[in-house]
Amino acid sequence: MADIKKDVLEIVSMVVEKDAKEIPLDAHLIQDVGADSMMALEILAALEKKYRIVIPEDKLKEMTTVNKIIAMVETAKKR
Repeated sequence: MADIKKDVLEIVSMVVEKDAKEIPLDAHLIQDVGADSMMALEILAALEKKYRIVIPEDKLKEMTTVNKIIAMVETAKKR
């Protein structure tokens, strides 16, 4: 879990161009962090590549916080 959390934060911070320490795990990525839908797609693609998982694009709208993304990755890895 700690590695997934670190990896997800790293990817999110890289895509939104903010320091990982500036991104609270429960902050809304669009409203609080300044991400947009293209950034969400970029995050999704990076996670799929890193973990060799598939996250359906309809799950994009659920990727609202880092915590939710972490949970999504964990779920996808169990499949």
